[in-house]
Amino acid sequence: DISGSITTPDVKLNLGGEFIKESTATTFLRQRGYGWLLEVEDDDPEDNKPLLEELDIDLKDIYYKIRCVLMPMPSLGFNRQVVRDNPDFWGPLAVVLFFSMISLYGQFKVVSWIITIWIFGSLTIFLLARVLGGEVAYGQVLGVIGYSLLPLIVIAPVLVVVGSFEVVSTLIKLFGVFWAAYSAASLLVGEEFKTKKPLLIYPIFLLYIYFLSLYTGV
Repeated sequence: DISGSITTPDVKLNLGGEFIKESTATTFLRQRGYGWLLEVEDDDPEDNKPLLEELDIDLKDIYYKIRCVLMPMPSLGFNRQVVRDNPDFWGPLAVVLFFSMISLYGQFKVVSWIITIWIFGSLTIFLLARVLGGEVAYGQVLGVIGYSLLPLIVIAPVLVVVGSFEVVSTLIKLFGVFWAAYSAASLLVGEEFKTKKPLLIYPIFLLYIYFLSLYTGV
């Protein structure tokens, strides 16, 4: 008599010194050349980055630049040149969008105008600075002009309160424009311009007057 039993051979894999028993299905797939279906890719640590890091958004850096723009006095000890020398995109964009939101007052077209003036106004300042011999990049101008809208955002709630007092309102508007223009000009207008500084400070001043006019609806 012939008797016996047919058993599935145990196939073991050596993975890092440990033996792991394979199932029948696994063995079948490997024998037929389909073992690649069982391969598992290791997680790439690059795929597990936080969203802010993935988008290259540094909130601490943005907060520091906001303080540099709102408090442009050298005596406060801020390294204000970081706003120009280390430009970013998301911070100025957030400031411009926030300024656009508070400028709505039922005139929704103003949002696109503010963003357009930010982009092309910065381009004009950039081209003028290069013509005058300044060593500045367009990204630097875009960042400085965007961040320097913060003074106009600060005076916005004050204008709502004193709107009925025309003289006081006008003085606050002038103060906000001078504040914004000084903050931007002190970063963009370097010593390389020498006697040509007014040629760059004046269009920066006009640019913020236009921004304020878009806010007030003029």
